[in-house]
Amino acid sequence: MKTPLPKTQLRLVLFVLCTEPMSAQYVFPFINQLIKELGITGGDDRKIGYYAGVIESLFFVSQALTVLYWSRLSDHIGRKPILLVGLVGLSLSNFCFGLSRTFWALVASRCIAGALNGNVGVMKSVIGEITDDTNMAQAFLFLPIVFSVGTSIAPLYGGGLAKPHDRWPELFSGSFWVQYPYFLPCIVSVLFAAFSFFFTILFFEESLPSKRCRKDMQSEVFRTDAQLGAPTDKDASPVPILMIPIANYGVLALIDMGFFALLPLLYATPVEVGGLGLSPLAIGLYMSAFGVGDGLFQMLFAARVIDRFGERKVFCAVVQKKVGPAIWILIFAQLLSWTMVNIAYVVVYVFITKASPNKHSLGTMHGLSQTTSSITKALGPATFTSLFAFSKEYNLLEGNLVYVVLLILLCLLVILSRCLPELKKDGE
Repeated sequence: MKTPLPKTQLRLVLFVLCTEPMSAQYVFPFINQLIKELGITGGDDRKIGYYAGVIESLFFVSQALTVLYWSRLSDHIGRKPILLVGLVGLSLSNFCFGLSRTFWALVASRCIAGALNGNVGVMKSVIGEITDDTNMAQAFLFLPIVFSVGTSIAPLYGGGLAKPHDRWPELFSGSFWVQYPYFLPCIVSVLFAAFSFFFTILFFEESLPSKRCRKDMQSEVFRTDAQLGAPTDKDASPVPILMIPIANYGVLALIDMGFFALLPLLYATPVEVGGLGLSPLAIGLYMSAFGVGDGLFQMLFAARVIDRFGERKVFCAVVQKKVGPAIWILIFAQLLSWTMVNIAYVVVYVFITKASPNKHSLGTMHGLSQTTSSITKALGPATFTSLFAFSKEYNLLEGNLVYVVLLILLCLLVILSRCLPELKKDGE
């Protein structure tokens, strides 16, 4: 029988988590236009992909260098202080990004966000601590839904609020908005992160067992030792090889991040160079539509699919589904097929959580997985957008070399998914 979800605490965690995709995704509709307007490429639109990929990757580069330390620190001082530091980092980074007028200023602002932010790994640890084996997958299911909400809202205001002096000259007629045409969507992200900061101070309850009150701590230690603590002959970790789920997570993140870095670049690239020449508003609408559809799919079908077929079968089926039409067919079918990918994230979160020897090391375990994910996510945008630009510039495979490389990585993920063990159900 499933344990009821701790709804109040889970809602708070998910609300705070929403700041992550919003802060990451709102720049996508206008980042290529911003690079062009700043004159970074010297007027050569084919080189936009190089610089866009670097800027999009820097968050994950700096995060990869620090996230394990933040996660390990949260195992000692608690989850709440680390979450607050991360929210401050996001606010500061978004504010600086909106005021950036040079390439290196953009670089610095993205590095601030990554270096000060270990929140995703910490919040996965929180979910692992407030759930058990019976409801863990159900709780992790909400993570991709939250990311879908963020990816729906962020591109919408990122593209819709860009250059407000052109759309609403009577409200934004000052020279400031002409000089900083993308500050308005940045400040929206700042305000949301700041609101989450105060929300966390007021309502978030510390989940780290050693930092709870004595009564709750004793209850948690007893439950942990009896049910979920250090592995014994009777209750060993169901995922003995820790690196298998982490490797799957890393390759999945690499492909997923590369895909989403390529999409806005393909949409924004001029038609004569091989793109679609869409405006930031159109790009924002397309990506928002994907987020809505993705969230509905996760909400309506994902939990039932996982309960029916089990974690391993679902993960293997999803990554095999990705090999094929998602790369080659029209935009709508591309985005529609990608809605199934987030089920793979839910499953791999469960594998990683159950690979932890006990709940007292969840922060370190998720920190290690988030470090791997951050490295691959850092490689994704820079690698794939640069390869896109390289393919177009030298007309390799008629400009389509980047898609061949992506297809090869998808095949690698299929092979890795076959190495995952079956997770036993309770009572087996």
